Amino acid sequence: MLSESSYLTAIYVYCGSAIMVVLCLAWWLGRRWPNGWVALLVLLAAALLLTPAYPSPEAETMAPAAVVAAFQLATEGPDSARHAIKPLAYSCGLAVVLAALLRLTVLRQRKPTVASPTVEEDD
Repeated sequence: MLSESSYLTAIYVYCGSAIMVVLCLAWWLGRRWPNGWVALLVLLAAALLLTPAYPSPEAETMAPAAVVAAFQLATEGPDSARHAIKPLAYSCGLAVVLAALLRLTVLRQRKPTVASPTVEEDD
């Protein structure tokens, strides 16, 4: 069993590592893909890596929901993993909606402005 300080240290290290992965993914994809797709993939990666869940109903500490869901699916089946899959589904849905809103507002492509010909007057 982890002590409170070691549990907090583990959570800080995991969250810091997940944020670094998301930032590297954003930097790497941002140079190659359109902004809308990058926003979608980065937000989905953040949702999958940073969503917490309880490992069991009687647990007092939380763990990453993707890890909990994977272990529960592998060991006890889909019914026992439902408590971890549900927050993952909600956070991924929120990530898709947020990426769509970003694509429609901030990340939309601007229409190129056509320069109107200027009329020069001769005096």
